[in-house]
Amino acid sequence: MKEFLIEVTTNIPDGTETAEVDRRRAAEAARAVELIASGHLVRIWRPVGEMRSIALWRANDEAELRDRILSTLPLWSWMTSVVTPLESHPSDPGKADTTV
Repeated sequence: MKEFLIEVTTNIPDGTETAEVDRRRAAEAARAVELIASGHLVRIWRPVGEMRSIALWRANDEAELRDRILSTLPLWSWMTSVVTPLESHPSDPGKADTTV
């Protein structure tokens, strides 16, 4: 699977009922658990003091990521995103074989 770094900002539309926001957030949390279990959502962070998130995702390709994974997020229609495909770096300390 390929890895992708995704920066997301959620903008709740003006006039949205609190109950709808709460419902979607609960559904988002439940969907995240499913995506973690399936190996698609690997890590997620929130920069200190900011209302955005940065996450490491895995998918076969960017089309699958956008069309079959991200689009299933209950908050997706309220999100703006930047998707950055990643590749391994020769000096990656997380590589299994670190011999030179």
